[in-house]
Amino acid sequence: MANGRFWQKLTLTSVTLNVLSWSIQASSLFAHVARKRSADGQFGHRRTTMEMPETQHSATKRQVWNAGRMVGAKRALKPKQIWEIRFYLNQRRRLRDRALFDLAIDSKLRGCDLVQMKIGDIVSGGQIRTRAIVMQRKTGRPVQFELLPDARASLLAWLDRRGGTVDDYVFPSRVDHNGHLSTRQYARLVDEWVTGVGLMRSEYGTHSLRRTKASIIYRATGNLRAVQILLGHSKIENTVRYLGIDVEDALALAENTEI
Repeated sequence: MANGRFWQKLTLTSVTLNVLSWSIQASSLFAHVARKRSADGQFGHRRTTMEMPETQHSATKRQVWNAGRMVGAKRALKPKQIWEIRFYLNQRRRLRDRALFDLAIDSKLRGCDLVQMKIGDIVSGGQIRTRAIVMQRKTGRPVQFELLPDARASLLAWLDRRGGTVDDYVFPSRVDHNGHLSTRQYARLVDEWVTGVGLMRSEYGTHSLRRTKASIIYRATGNLRAVQILLGHSKIENTVRYLGIDVEDALALAENTEI
């Protein structure tokens, strides 16, 4: 009987100790969770308050791609500026650049079409053609253009020095002699030409040369359809936007027309 009571007390004591141990563990766990939640809330709030100014700061510092840049259509060259660039290139005996400049003005081609012209496109029977035709890469349509005496003379002088066959590019690359001058290098040359005569490079580019003769023809004749054909545009609306024609231009043409 005494032994039974002894084992009963021992069992009760063991259960009590187990319950007490579980209670302590549960209390520790709850305390740990409470501390963690408190810490997360505190640091989360701190992190939010610290990060928000940084995010706002980066948002205010982020600039649009064209900030501080001249956007929109590049200006066409005026006749006086054309001759200034020709004189600039002649003084430095840059035959290639003079031929490239003259061909760009007369052909009114995009840069990608201009640099890929081959000798056979402009030469026939040992002479520079008075008219040439190329296929435009952008539209896949042919466009014809004239070559005036100044352009023919500069091209002939360049090709006499350059040599080559009808299958070679008019303006080869200096890196890869089998390739053509890159459009990027062409753009750099135009920047050099315009800054060399005191013009702002931000206002002029390769499209300035394409637009130059078309603008002069339009202002002299008012024949928008002719300019559309010369530029190789499929829609006349594109020509209107390209030349930047507005109400003032239309009124000026009307004022110069007497009936």
